[in-house]
Amino acid sequence: MQFVSSTLFGLAFVIWALWRGPSGAVVALFAAIPFGMMAAINLPALGNTSLLASDLVVVTLACMMVLRRGFGEDLARLLAPRGAGIVLALFLAHAVFATLFYPRLFAGATQVFSLARAGNEAGIVSQPLAPGGGNLSQLLRMLLSTLLFFAVALVAARRPDPGIVLRAMTAVTLCHAGLGLLDIATQATGTSWILQPLRTANYALMLGNEMAGLNRPIGGFSEASSYGYVLIGLIGFWLGQVYHDRSGRRWPVWLLALLVILWLRSTSSSAYVGGLLLLIVFALPRLFELTRRRRAGVPRRAALVVLGGLAALGLVLLALVTLYQTVPAVAQFLDRALLDKLSTQSAEERGSWDAQAYRNFLDTWGLGAGLGSVRASSWIAATLGTTGLIGLLLLLLFLWRLFRLPFDRADALRWPLAAALKLGMAGCLCRALVVKSSPNLDYIFLGMAGLLVGLWLNGRRPAAPRHRPRHGMEDR
Repeated sequence: MQFVSSTLFGLAFVIWALWRGPSGAVVALFAAIPFGMMAAINLPALGNTSLLASDLVVVTLACMMVLRRGFGEDLARLLAPRGAGIVLALFLAHAVFATLFYPRLFAGATQVFSLARAGNEAGIVSQPLAPGGGNLSQLLRMLLSTLLFFAVALVAARRPDPGIVLRAMTAVTLCHAGLGLLDIATQATGTSWILQPLRTANYALMLGNEMAGLNRPIGGFSEASSYGYVLIGLIGFWLGQVYHDRSGRRWPVWLLALLVILWLRSTSSSAYVGGLLLLIVFALPRLFELTRRRRAGVPRRAALVVLGGLAALGLVLLALVTLYQTVPAVAQFLDRALLDKLSTQSAEERGSWDAQAYRNFLDTWGLGAGLGSVRASSWIAATLGTTGLIGLLLLLLFLWRLFRLPFDRADALRWPLAAALKLGMAGCLCRALVVKSSPNLDYIFLGMAGLLVGLWLNGRRPAAPRHRPRHGMEDR
């Protein structure tokens, strides 16, 4: 066990959580998510694993909820047979079994790409399947992510005020955007050492990489791709919030604009593709809505969004074509970020990871090789290669139940928040389908999922029964 310079920051988050109570702990947890490389404790003996500051807050929040009165009843509601929580719990149980036994059962039966560590360096190597420290490391991350989902859902289910969603999402947005801007500024001025105390986890730090002369922002994470994953999820949430909210608040618009600017500046190809997929996911329901209601009258807001979006898209495409043909720097950037991406060595390497993950899936009779055994590029390939067909079906059922949670449109408090959370999770999925090396959808997705399920349970929470006096006591 190694304590590092950021250990005190992790303790500060825990103290904040304890001081503010469960609802404040949720906000502290979301604020800690962007610090994806800030270790609280490093564990060299456990696959060189790092316990992050956010991990400590997850455990703290979970302990706080276990000790609260009515925990058993709330947990039973969260694990209802037709809910999403029971499916995630079943996936975790399956992942634990697969990770502990399949690397031994299928040892040597297939070649896998895996992450090999030497000191603080990391590399991808091809080797026969065998149990290793990476299995325990990835299993621990899956356990913590599942724990986060249940803890956040329990808090949101108990809160009479759904405003906890906005507070939590605002906290993670401000921290993520602030770290991104600070990283861009420090890289440009040669002062990246300022963020060094926040980058203490045992991950390979991809700092100083450039694309077409622009430094690649990583914020509080180890690479631009991880930073972009959280960014797309946040863009999805605030896009849904701005569209569905009728309160007239203007600050969500400014937050969305800031995130879009960071997305354009991210230089992450996977973030660009994921963002475009998110825009398609957002636009298609609006088009269907226009088609379905064309006789009854088109909703003004939907019409403005669709027509304005089409006009903006046309102008953006025209501007890009013009700049591509006239400005060499823009042409170089677009070639490297998107147009020539599939022919690069990185794309070929990632394609080989996915192909080998599918081969691992077949070689293990469709059962998978266990978490941490297989290195893949896309979420589906990673899920099949590690937890097999059973794991993929369980996760798809979990997603289906999440996105099918019904909310009353007449509920002006919960419905806009639920719609925004679903769009935020859709953004994470769009990015994960492009690049995601494990089945674990990470804290940002499962945090939003926990808030969504908690909102739903909160709306269905039975009213407290009235106290009725015993027979014969009415006149006393």
